[in-house]
Parts: sequence; structure tokens; C-alpha cells
Amino acid sequence: MVELEKLYHSERPEFVAVYGRRRVGKTFLIKQALKGRITFQHTGVSPVDQEGEKNRMKTQLDSFYYSLLSYGLEGFKRPKSWLEAFFQLEQLLKKLDDGSRQVVFIDELPWMDTPRSGFLSAFESFWNGWCSGRDNMMLVVCGSATSWILSNLSRSRGGLYGRLTYEIKLSPFTLKECEEYFAYEQIEMSRYDIVQSYMVFGGIPYYLSYFKKGKSFEGNTDDILFGKNPRLKDEFNRLFNAIFSNPVDCKKIVRLLAKRHSGFTREEIASETGLPLGGGLSDTLATLSESDFILRYTPYGKPGNVEHYKLIDNFCLFWLKYVETNQSNHLFMTDHITSDIMKTWRGVAFEEVCWQHVTQIKRALEIGGVRSSLSAWSVKGNEAHEGVQIDLLIIRDDNVVNLCEMKFAGSSYSIDKDEEAKLRNRIMALKTTLTPKQTIHLTMVTTYGVAYGKHSGIVQKEVVMDDLFL
Repeated sequence: MVELEKLYHSERPEFVAVYGRRRVGKTFLIKQALKGRITFQHTGVSPVDQEGEKNRMKTQLDSFYYSLLSYGLEGFKRPKSWLEAFFQLEQLLKKLDDGSRQVVFIDELPWMDTPRSGFLSAFESFWNGWCSGRDNMMLVVCGSATSWILSNLSRSRGGLYGRLTYEIKLSPFTLKECEEYFAYEQIEMSRYDIVQSYMVFGGIPYYLSYFKKGKSFEGNTDDILFGKNPRLKDEFNRLFNAIFSNPVDCKKIVRLLAKRHSGFTREEIASETGLPLGGGLSDTLATLSESDFILRYTPYGKPGNVEHYKLIDNFCLFWLKYVETNQSNHLFMTDHITSDIMKTWRGVAFEEVCWQHVTQIKRALEIGGVRSSLSAWSVKGNEAHEGVQIDLLIIRDDNVVNLCEMKFAGSSYSIDKDEEAKLRNRIMALKTTLTPKQTIHLTMVTTYGVAYGKHSGIVQKEVVMDDLFL
């Protein structure tokens, strides 16, 4: 909000793009920051609401025209092209211009760019030919289709090259911000349950807005995702249909990645989904990555050109694992919260939450200022050697490697004889890949710490759940 306030008071034309995952709160941010100061606002029509329509361009143009009328446009007929539509906007802004800052806010801009509509060239003309010459103009656009914003605005090689004066990528809430949100809404929630809610909904404000006072984490989750009429019914499909031009391919990839925590290579994705191994697949993977649904990384010990793609969107992970096959059970979460399948899910989901809060983990370890790289490591076992699976490696420039084990438990985590042996095996396996000057610190990231005992001495460093809320 501070950035938008500064831009509002600048004495030059400003062209601002705000982007981020759908439901992350982009529109809310802009409306709050510029409340009472927006000269003209329009929102593109969702493609989900246009399914089956042949003339999507006409629908978008009609909707834009109605917005113009609502702000006072007179004497013009419905536009037949985007060039005409933006000309009408220019005439409206001239009429409303009193010399003060004029803010034009276009929400979900990518939705307006329908096939063969000429939208982008008309939009370029609107900014380059009219807005950029007016010192009191502030054009703010936003969209959930991150790849469209990046390709056509941020990294444009066409008429909008270098035209953005500022861009804001809005990220999901952190755990601390979720805690502050629940406190603001006067919803009593322990940190243990806030972490669980993050495992299901991520830090997406729109999803958290459905939480109600006086209900447990389990009760709220059941109301929002399960039963005959859950608040987020069919959200998974709506999410992809609203953002991507090829939602079917995107969902195929996401469904596959949900099956393996460590992810898949590009070649494996092509083989498993049947999608051609070529530029189209690369573009789709890039689009999913830019929209923060998947993460591209190089596993430790692999050549630099061997990249894995893993699903990191908490909501999609939970939806595909549990909601899709159990939505009719309106008490699914309440009935299964102590079951073994949910314990297994918590273990995997907690690892994702930790990956999303590595900054807080490094701060807790007092290495925030040390340069480092992150990775995961997996080695298949054979007859001679046991397999190795390491959740998170923090490989530091000061010659220390934090081998992080993440454990979600309802109380202090106990390490027994068998687990100590497994941990020592992982340390020894990792040691064979390091240089003599590098040292390994076994680092336990747990909810309530490691219980002191005969086998706990192997732990060098601890990070607890409260540290993730830093």
C-alpha cells in the first residue's frame, strides 16, 4: 500500500502492474490503497463465466461499455473494436479531468485479451498515445494470469517494452500474517491450528476469509471444502479455467506432480501425461511456475541440467489428495483428524510449509546474512546401500550444510534408537558428497522441539514452530 501511495503522489504518468496467484488479494489491496481516488474502474469478464460462448470479444466490449456508462460516458454507441472502446475511455477521462490525479484501474486485464480481438495493440495505443503524455495519469492493472502480465507487460518486446513504471508481485500471507489476520477478525486460533490451516489453504486471504468465529480448524475446513454445498465447491477447476489458456494441460501436470513429493523431470512429465515433449510443454511449465503453483529446482547431487518440477500450492495438494474423492462427506476433516492418513499428510504438508518459510528458518538459525542455496536430496536404495531421503538442505558459503528434518507432532518430538540410526545413515551418505572442509549440522524443524533423551544428542540445531512465525 505504501508503494501505491507514493506512486499516486508522483508528478509524472505512472503505469503499474499488480500480479500474483488468484485469490491472493490483489483487487482488495488496490481498492484499499486508492480508496475514494479511482476515476475509472473496470473488471474483465471471467472466462469461466463465458464457457461455451462464441463471441467472447463482444461480451468483453459490452461489459467495458457498461462500465464507461456507469462513470458518466454520454453520446457514444457501443464500441465495435477495442480501439474504439479506448477512444471512448479517453473522452470520458477528458470530461472528468479537473487537473488532479486520475486513476484508471483495470482489474483482470488478461481476461479482456480474447483471441483475435486486437485488444493488446489497442491497449498499447491507449498508454503510448494518450496516457504517457499526461502527468496526472495513473494506470493500474492487475491480473491472476501472471504469465500474461509478465509476457505482455513486464517483459514485452513490442509496443509496451519498458513502459511499466512499477510492478508489484503480491505473495500469499506468511504464517505471521495469517496469525495477524485471524486476530484482526477475532478468530481464536492456536499456532498449531494456524499451521494446519496453512497446510490446507496456504496463505490465500480469500480462502481464510471463510473461517468463522467459534469454530475449530476442523469445523471450518469441513464447512469450506466438504459437504453438499461447500463454500469452495469446484474451486480447483475454476482456479485453472480462470487463469490459464490451456487449463486441461495444466491440470494434467498438477495432478501428476501431486503424486510424488520430490517432483518429476520434464521428460517424465511428458511421458506420464502424454503431452508432447517440446516448446509447448516448456511454456506450460513456465506458466505454472510463474503463477507459483509449481517449483523448478535442481536436486542436490544432480547435474545442473537435470531439473525437477514439484507441486508447491498447498490448496491444490490437499484438494487432489482428499477433497476430490471425499467432498460428499461433510465431516471428513472432523472424522479423520486423528487418523493415520492425516498424520501422513501432515508430515508431507509441513515440509511444504517449511520450504515456504525458509527465510524464517534461516533467521532462527542466525544465518540470515549468509549466502546459501536450497535443495532436496533423494537417492534410491539397492542391495548394498539403504536409500536416502533428505527433506531440505541449506548449503552455506561458510562451509556448513544444514541437513533439515521436518517433523510435525502434537508434542515434543522423540528420537528413538531406530530413528537415530536412520539419521546417522543420512549424515554419512551426505558426507561422502561434500569436501573435507564442509561440516554437517543436523537441524530438526519441529512443532514443539525435540524431547531430551538418550538419542537426541545427534541434533546440532533446532527450529520450532514459533520460529516460523518470526
